[in-house]
Amino acid sequence: MAVYDTYVAALKHGTADVPDDAVRLGVVRKPTPWFYGQVDENVPALGPPAELLSETKARQEELEAEGLDDAEAHNRAMDDVDLDARYLAYLDDSSEAREALADLRDRLDAGEDVALVCYENTDNKRCHRTLLRERLEAESA
Repeated sequence: MAVYDTYVAALKHGTADVPDDAVRLGVVRKPTPWFYGQVDENVPALGPPAELLSETKARQEELEAEGLDDAEAHNRAMDDVDLDARYLAYLDDSSEAREALADLRDRLDAGEDVALVCYENTDNKRCHRTLLRERLEAESA
């Protein structure tokens, strides 16, 4: 079993660094119709809670209005709203997220390779899917 993470545009353009046989698993709350064309399935429960996403987006917009570029504003907004800790706490505290995580662990334990997919290009932006991948890898170590 292996867990990868990538973003939807990389899949669309054939630049994602994931094996062809890995299941492309979306981990977003509100996928666009074209998102579904790039993933095998989506598990909204593994995306950050809507309130946390809204708070982060609002803070990012404030930072961009102050002159920060998109990536810098995105990363700083994540820090300012404590997204990392709050997302990981959500994975622990939400029964919906715990159930989705248990299902995902079962799949991985059965030998399935999975690529976690969302929207953020992680060449210069942080993303919750990387936190999720790191959590899964730590649990299997």
